Amino acid sequence: MKGGDTAMAMVEREQELVLLEALLASAVMGRGRVALVGGAVATGKSTLLHTFAEQAIELGALAVTATGSPLERDVPLGVLRQLVEDAPLVPQERERALSLLEEGAQAVAAGADERRPVDAQLVHALCGVLLDLSERCPLVLVVDDVHHADRESLLCLAYLARRVRLAQIVAIFGHADQAWHTDSYFQTELLRQPHCRRVRLTRLSRAGVAAMLAARLGDEAAERLADEMYAHTGGNPLLVTALADDYEESARTAPEPPAGVVVGEQYGQAVLSCLSRGEARVARAARGLAVLGEPRSLDLLLGVPAAEVNKDLHSLGAAGLTALGTFRHEAARQAVLGAMDAGERAELHRRAAELSYGVGASPAVVARHLLEAGRVDAPWGIEILEEAARSALRAGQVDSAVGYLRLAWRACADDTQRAKIMTMLVRAEWRINPAAPAGRLAELAEAVHRGSLRGGDAVVLARALLWHGRVDDARDVLEQVLESGGTADQETRAELVVARLCLRAAHPPFLTALGHMTKEEGPGGIVSVSVSRRLESALALAEVLTRGPREEYVDAVERILEDSRLDEMSLDTVENSLLTLTYAGRAERAAPLCDMFAAEASARQAPSRRARLAAIRAEIAIRQGDMPAAERHARAALQIIPMSGWGVAVGGPLGSLIFALTTMGRYDEVREHLDVPVPEVMFQTRYGLHYLHARGRHSLATGYPALALGDFRRCGDLMTEWNLDTPGLIPWRADAAEACLRLGRVEEARELVRDQLDGCVPDDPRGRGVALRLLAATLDPGDRPALLRQATGCLQAAGDRYELARALADLVETYDALGEYRRARTIATWAQAVAAECGVEPPASSLSPAHQQSHGAPRSGSHGGSSTGSGGGPERGATATAARPSAVPLGELSDAERRVASLAAAGCTNREIAAKLFVTVSTVEQHLTRTYRKLGITRRSDLPLVLEFGEQAGV
Repeated sequence: MKGGDTAMAMVEREQELVLLEALLASAVMGRGRVALVGGAVATGKSTLLHTFAEQAIELGALAVTATGSPLERDVPLGVLRQLVEDAPLVPQERERALSLLEEGAQAVAAGADERRPVDAQLVHALCGVLLDLSERCPLVLVVDDVHHADRESLLCLAYLARRVRLAQIVAIFGHADQAWHTDSYFQTELLRQPHCRRVRLTRLSRAGVAAMLAARLGDEAAERLADEMYAHTGGNPLLVTALADDYEESARTAPEPPAGVVVGEQYGQAVLSCLSRGEARVARAARGLAVLGEPRSLDLLLGVPAAEVNKDLHSLGAAGLTALGTFRHEAARQAVLGAMDAGERAELHRRAAELSYGVGASPAVVARHLLEAGRVDAPWGIEILEEAARSALRAGQVDSAVGYLRLAWRACADDTQRAKIMTMLVRAEWRINPAAPAGRLAELAEAVHRGSLRGGDAVVLARALLWHGRVDDARDVLEQVLESGGTADQETRAELVVARLCLRAAHPPFLTALGHMTKEEGPGGIVSVSVSRRLESALALAEVLTRGPREEYVDAVERILEDSRLDEMSLDTVENSLLTLTYAGRAERAAPLCDMFAAEASARQAPSRRARLAAIRAEIAIRQGDMPAAERHARAALQIIPMSGWGVAVGGPLGSLIFALTTMGRYDEVREHLDVPVPEVMFQTRYGLHYLHARGRHSLATGYPALALGDFRRCGDLMTEWNLDTPGLIPWRADAAEACLRLGRVEEARELVRDQLDGCVPDDPRGRGVALRLLAATLDPGDRPALLRQATGCLQAAGDRYELARALADLVETYDALGEYRRARTIATWAQAVAAECGVEPPASSLSPAHQQSHGAPRSGSHGGSSTGSGGGPERGATATAARPSAVPLGELSDAERRVASLAAAGCTNREIAAKLFVTVSTVEQHLTRTYRKLGITRRSDLPLVLEFGEQAGV
């Protein structure tokens, strides 16, 4: 042992070492001594004995050592043979001693008197060999783990210990407390001798742990880690050394030293080493404790008396492995469990499940033991597993719930109950990955045909089948539900009502499979708060998609979201409510709520829910004009759930990703995603509409307006057929109009835009703003400014920064065409700032046919935005970098003058201004006259842009 290691190992062992050295000094003077060194396992007894033996050699004594082992306990005279073989005997003495040992072993094997297994003369002769040796040189006899020595060796050692008092011998025997086998007489025999001293080693104090760490890791780390190290080890030197090893291993591989204690593989191995050094029954108690997790009922689990278990638990605590009856660290418990025989572990968990159930433990505790046991024997086991699964789902412990349900399903023999368990399992697995339960859907569909699965569970199954595009199977399941009269059940009626509304919003062509809702099947009988919220949110989404935004629906879903949590039944509620806000043009209100639920899904270990919320968040970001965020969330959704797991819903996140990348001009990346095969049945869902829309925007951006028009027209045909024709879902008419402008079909474009304006409700500023911008593009330059100013106002109110940037780009182009270069330059600065917020280059105005003929389509691979959805490169007005206009004395205007001037700058006539402000036309003229004089201008067109667009125009 190196000097540094020796110093570390001998922390708080100095007094004991001094005592042993004093015993040696006495022996050298002819007064032999005996020491019995005890303590809990792994408290440093072996290190102390070996250190003393080395020092004895340096002091001129002979050190003869041996070690007991449980594997050699039945080898007669095995320990004594070790001493003889280690002693420096002359050949004649060695030959005589070995002959005596052989004779004694044969006598034991021959079945001599059990009370005296070795002849007294033989014992005398064997001990005489060592006594004779001590006459030539002081002798140090060290026997470690003497409690594991064989009975015959213990008899000889006890004989020797009685006779060393007048010899130059010091005999040191190390043993573990409470670890004697059957021959505890040896300890009693030694302690009754007057020349025997008892030495007890205790665990290290907190200061001792700090000293060990300082010698190993340095003073700074020792002070920082000592408290935590002491808590995990109880001062057991072996465990402290193991944690120091784990810390150093982590420090070698990490960029900087760990901030706290690292509990790794070495710690677990040290725990097992402690148990292997002690008695087998103590290790058995440790295994039982690892299974139960607490000492209560441990005696019943192991089938041993409580008094014996208490002694074993005391031994574990004395060794520093446990505190207050439990392992000091979970890693210790896991190490014990991992080292157990699989059969023993399963049997202990089976018995633990029975005990836990018998004392009324929680379903989660009982189910955990059943799961570890891997089987269910008792009839109550399946119900316990189901209840534990429901609790685990509420707590967000999805993996545990899946494990419980899988075991319950395997153990259940009743077809009906088995089908219900599998339905729960499908729901639980769905939270992790919708593709995971796909293989179970066929069996559940078969259960519906057998009549084992019915009612609300069958409706849930139909929706799962639809997700995976299995339309025919879903239709068969629902027909079975309707034909079997299952609608008489209130739960089934509730599921059917909600399903109708959800299908109305996501799978409109399939809606006919549910037939017509009768009065008895309506929502009137639904009394559950959870079902009521699901119904209300689904109804709000269906109404917004069919009739457009309504403030009452927006307010209703916001109230629902404020009270909702992601328990096992409410994701439909959250999704429908968030989509209602999104499609109603309330993206700014939906975004923080979606982020909140995404954080909750992450905390609840529900990756499927995280992915679905990320897909919604991507759509929200697009409507806010935040294209980098849309890309980030869409990619996250597609990474959390693989493409195969999305089923027909893949059109949502994939469409958002294509849309965002197109807008940012990254066309080569878009092609990669367009090459990914998508299920054909997807185009019969709302998700397919988003995909078609995004694909059309890409075609438009890359110079294929005819292809784009085809996708936009197909969107329109489907939306019209499904009665979902609202701009809030997809403004297909505006996009089709843009494609028509690219093709030079101005009149067709104008008609499409006017149709969109007719379909916009007052609560839809985004759809109105986009339509007004495109309507302006169909007019002469002189007729565009007023419409474009209205468009910018609408888009500002809607919070869509990208569409606002496009409208501003068109306004720049218009003012350039009209020769109003000062306005063009000022608005171009604003457009640049807004585009930067969107993560795109300033969009170019490319709406007029004349511009298309002179400039053509943007090149593939170029970056930046355009009115096509990305943008090919900035125009002269949009990138103007001229100096900002000189400051104007707006502060000199009164509030009344500023209001009049603002409306005048926006293009309102004097009569319109008078009507809006409830003043006379003469008053308007007077205010304008004073405003012109104060600002030093002579006409209405010279009014400052900050009056027309607010302070943002000067950004």
